[in-house]
Amino acid sequence: MSVSINLKGKKAIVFGIANEKSIAYAIAHMLDKEGVKIAVAYQPRVEALALNAIRDFKNAVPIPCDVVEPELMESFFKKISSDFGEIDFIIHSIAFAKREHLQGKFYDVSKRGFEVAEEVSAYSLIEITRRALPMMNKNSSIIALTYLGSERVVPNYNIMGIAKASLQGCIRYLAYDLGEKNIRVNGISAGPIPTLAATAIKDFYEMLLNFTSKAPLKRTITAEEVADTALFLLSDLSSGITGQVIYVDAGYSIMGD
Repeated sequence: MSVSINLKGKKAIVFGIANEKSIAYAIAHMLDKEGVKIAVAYQPRVEALALNAIRDFKNAVPIPCDVVEPELMESFFKKISSDFGEIDFIIHSIAFAKREHLQGKFYDVSKRGFEVAEEVSAYSLIEITRRALPMMNKNSSIIALTYLGSERVVPNYNIMGIAKASLQGCIRYLAYDLGEKNIRVNGISAGPIPTLAATAIKDFYEMLLNFTSKAPLKRTITAEEVADTALFLLSDLSSGITGQVIYVDAGYSIMGD
């Protein structure tokens, strides 16, 4: 029996494209090739980079959105309602922490820095889901991007590890809430990839070297490999999977110290 994925005619919202190195870009690029109509939610401060990244997309509608700006969130979802009507997929690939909180001692994080990291990186998934829910079709799928630093101590990841742990809790509770609507919520825990956000972490390239030396596959992963897993989680091939975190990390997460 042959197995195929057909997403043509589906509609998606993708959060987190900053440039062509973004994981969100790799996922959106793959969805575009599959014939999915995509609302690209980009931050106004990276507008030029985001629009340049999607310049060759055939099915993308760029719309400014900032998850910490209520007015932009309101206008974004009004635009989605009028232009898309219904939604099948949501990709949440956004996170933020101040650069000074991605180095040094974890206990030096300020209260405001803690709040901002949690609001952008974790709470935003809840708010996005709540706002999109009236438009979501049955059999919809939501994916959020996370990292192993949510479960283990990764030097310099600091407050982002706490925020990603919160995000994974949100994934499980949203999966429970939305299960009765047959809407699935899952996470992908990707290995380190040199995205714009990741390179803000102090000693990031040392992290990559350590990852490569310890991962069973003895290599890093690519954003395209993460996108492949996202395609599976969005498709009917994963219809029985929800509330889970899938590791795309060359096997690194199975290893001891």
